[in-house]
Amino acid sequence: MKKNWVRLNLFYIGQSTKKHQIFRAKQWNNNLERIFKQPIFNEKYEKIGYVKDIFGPIKLPFVSIKTLLNQTFSPNNKFFTKLT
Repeated sequence: MKKNWVRLNLFYIGQSTKKHQIFRAKQWNNNLERIFKQPIFNEKYEKIGYVKDIFGPIKLPFVSIKTLLNQTFSPNNKFFTKLT
């Protein structure tokens, strides 16, 4: 199966009590639902975490990202993932 890189258009909300990073999608289509439990990469294509949950309104949902312990997190980075 071919994997395509997709840039996620997200707005940073804050950190949850479980230390997940919470974002709001600025643009969304139903095709992006496939990012659930997929790894998230930064601009250098280094793995920084994975999508833990997608919740909220259908048109512009919230996305919860669980970051890896050894990665520095900056909410201003551009985030990418692969669609399978």
